Amino acid sequence: MHLMNIVICPGIHSSELTQCFIADLQFSHSPLIFPAEKAPAYSPLHILKFLLDADSIEPLLFVAFSAGVVGAIGAARLWQNQGGRIKALIALDGWGVPLAGNFPIHRVSHDRLTAWSSALLDGDSSDNFYADPAVDHLTLWRSPQTVQGQWTPAHKDSRSISTTAASFITALVQRYETSELSATLDLLRESGQPSSRSGASPRQPFSLGRRELEPPVPSPWGED
Repeated sequence: MHLMNIVICPGIHSSELTQCFIADLQFSHSPLIFPAEKAPAYSPLHILKFLLDADSIEPLLFVAFSAGVVGAIGAARLWQNQGGRIKALIALDGWGVPLAGNFPIHRVSHDRLTAWSSALLDGDSSDNFYADPAVDHLTLWRSPQTVQGQWTPAHKDSRSISTTAASFITALVQRYETSELSATLDLLRESGQPSSRSGASPRQPFSLGRRELEPPVPSPWGED
């Protein structure tokens, strides 16, 4: 059993690009993929309804691209407002979208200029990445393993690290998976429960369930 759900929020493009992205990242478990080919990628309410219908295990870690960044940041805030937990948001090329929330936010940009201008919108206090040399916007999503660039640490006295976009995103996901496992182990120690052979007995997954939104959001996929 995994301890958090990865939520993929694509942009407005072919779904084949998203499959290429997931293949490059090789997540430890299958992520939830918002069907942006059937509903607006930029709509927080549609993404929230998708998560509620999926009965999502918490916490959630969003990985969003382009127009999907608009939907993801809004959905993450709505999820929190309903009592849910957000682990982090990794935003790939969310041009012109101010990003702020009570959770870590990381930007992945297709060039240095985009990274610099994005930092003017929401500060620059997290680990981020920009492609160097610059790449095409869609290449960042289609082939992150081939995108070379710089990992800029949150601590500005630290030097940037040469890596790929895929390695940067993978490292962040592993960081948050590890922190969630550590939190689970701490809870087990406090409660005195034994751990499993793998080193931990995962906490009981929490879900917001299939509660109704207020006001209700009609299904973007129509009636079953």
